[in-house]
Amino acid sequence: MAKEGAQRAEETEQMIEKEGGREAAEGGAGGSLRAGDAKEMRAVVLSAFGGLNKLRVSKKVMPEPQEGELKIRVKACGLNFIDLMVRQGNIDNPPKTPLVPGFECSGIVEALGDSVKGFEIGDRVMAFVNYNAWAEVVCTPVEFVYKIPDDMNFSEAAAFPMNFVTAYMMLFEVANLREGMSVLVHSAGGGVGQAVAQLCSTIPNVTVFGTASSFKHEAIKNSVTHLFDRNADYVQEVKRISTDGVDIVLDCLCGENTGKGLSLLKPLGTYILYGSSNMVTGETKSFFSFAKSWWQVEKVNPIKLYEENKVIAGFSLLNLLFKQNRGGLIKGVMDKLLNLYNSKKIKPVVDSLWALEEVKEAMQRIHDRGNIGKLILDVEKAPTPLVS
Repeated sequence: MAKEGAQRAEETEQMIEKEGGREAAEGGAGGSLRAGDAKEMRAVVLSAFGGLNKLRVSKKVMPEPQEGELKIRVKACGLNFIDLMVRQGNIDNPPKTPLVPGFECSGIVEALGDSVKGFEIGDRVMAFVNYNAWAEVVCTPVEFVYKIPDDMNFSEAAAFPMNFVTAYMMLFEVANLREGMSVLVHSAGGGVGQAVAQLCSTIPNVTVFGTASSFKHEAIKNSVTHLFDRNADYVQEVKRISTDGVDIVLDCLCGENTGKGLSLLKPLGTYILYGSSNMVTGETKSFFSFAKSWWQVEKVNPIKLYEENKVIAGFSLLNLLFKQNRGGLIKGVMDKLLNLYNSKKIKPVVDSLWALEEVKEAMQRIHDRGNIGKLILDVEKAPTPLVS
């Protein structure tokens, strides 16, 4: 462990020296930048909302930390389904373009803003970022930054925050998962689905029903109790195994699955909507597809919920962090999750690594639901050469 720490410290020093050398080269003789010059970095830029052709890697001015912020030299970035929705402008009150997408990353602390405590230059960290994560350098408030365990690599760290915090809060903070309960999770092979399965395994006798594309079944069959094809009639399959239904439904699909999920709930069961991936039916936003999906959503009658003793809830981690100022609550959850990781009870599943320049191909893989676990943008990875 000491040897690994020394090696990491040496890597950090080499990286900072390398950056210093680059800055000196940019500044010419004497190594200082001319007035008006600014350091640049590579970043994925979304020029306008729409298809994959709206994404490109460009040079941008490198940010500097403001008071209470950390500057992070990014090593890896997480890619989530919400990023596809952002690209399409398929979210509530999207920011103006051009913008740099991405909400989570891992890397090395390069500078500290005023009043920052608890971190030092060279610390290995993972962080939530309110956009701008898909870049060589990001700045984010210290409350959204967490130190990486010694035996967790940067790719795993970039795959950790969004998926595991979302899964943990839905299961334990919203639905109050306890021993002997049952859970239905859609997209069981995705990043959140795999995190849900792992967290359920930390509680005795929890039954996990999962839906996933059939080609993923062999790879994930041991992570859930009962696995169904996403195109099959999973409602009848679940009821065949558990006549009363399930205690918790975690729905990232929306559309017609809302009514199906509610129909499967036991009395005192909880249905949680945390995404709407069925709204993304093509490369660009289609109003017709969007309207069709919403038309299929079960119209929830409060009186019916009262009569059937059912709970319906929603969960948005990004809104909780950046709009509702619950960073302190999230930090407490991260502490619990890191304890579970250090106890080797959970471990992020990384599907594949992609260069920044390969972001379009990576997004297409998520759109095609081809991933098992998390896709990662590796900032230092060179693009795979095209085979002629």
